[in-house]
Amino acid sequence: MAHSNNEDYAQEQEMEVEALQAILMDDIEELESNIFHTDARCFQITISPKGDDEDEPTEIPVRLALVFAHTPNYPDKPPLLDVLSLKGVKTSDLQELKKKLQEEALENLGMAMMYTLATSAKEWLRDRFCQEDGDSDLSGDEDVERDEVIEPHGDAVTVETFLAWRERFEAEIALERAKLMPESALIASKEKSLSGRAFFESGRAAAMKGGRPVIESSDEENEEDVDFDEDFDDGDLDEEDILEHYLAQKTENSLRT
Repeated sequence: MAHSNNEDYAQEQEMEVEALQAILMDDIEELESNIFHTDARCFQITISPKGDDEDEPTEIPVRLALVFAHTPNYPDKPPLLDVLSLKGVKTSDLQELKKKLQEEALENLGMAMMYTLATSAKEWLRDRFCQEDGDSDLSGDEDVERDEVIEPHGDAVTVETFLAWRERFEAEIALERAKLMPESALIASKEKSLSGRAFFESGRAAAMKGGRPVIESSDEENEEDVDFDEDFDDGDLDEEDILEHYLAQKTENSLRT
């Protein structure tokens, strides 16, 4: 739009203010004092990350003010601009935004631009602080999930796996006891593991028949005796083989009982 004199500029500036007041309503106000120290009217637009279709205030605790005043030849010349923090915006961020708006003002010379600049400031505020807050919330959610998730270590314990472990543990204990026992005790223990024929030939059957059980062994001797020599030669003995043999005999004894 061509402007022939200052009255045309003033008329267009007044029309822009009226349009901004109709659109922004309570978010624009005229300041009593001009922070730019000019005779022009000075206005402040309150900007928050809240979207135009959001009725409730945003939870993001940031808000800023876009302060402007028309220059005599606005919009052919850029307006006077400043940005102030109303809540939670750092000075360095304000300087960055102010520079951004001044550059955009130069790009929009020749047309009313204050609503465009206010919209740009809102988008900048949303992108800067909503994104940072979203990332923070996401990080917090991931931390909560990591705290709640307990990673399993090893195999799950079931009745079957526990019984298998217990049998193997008992076999290992028996093997360790066999290693610690003197050879004479092992021979004596082997001799007490009589076959059926030897049991009857020894007279113990008669004693049992007469109701007089023969008690010759101590508590240690009541434990299961495992005959390792029947199935393994001295040169072939291996701890794993002995454990397997023990477990097999234990299972066989359990089935017999």
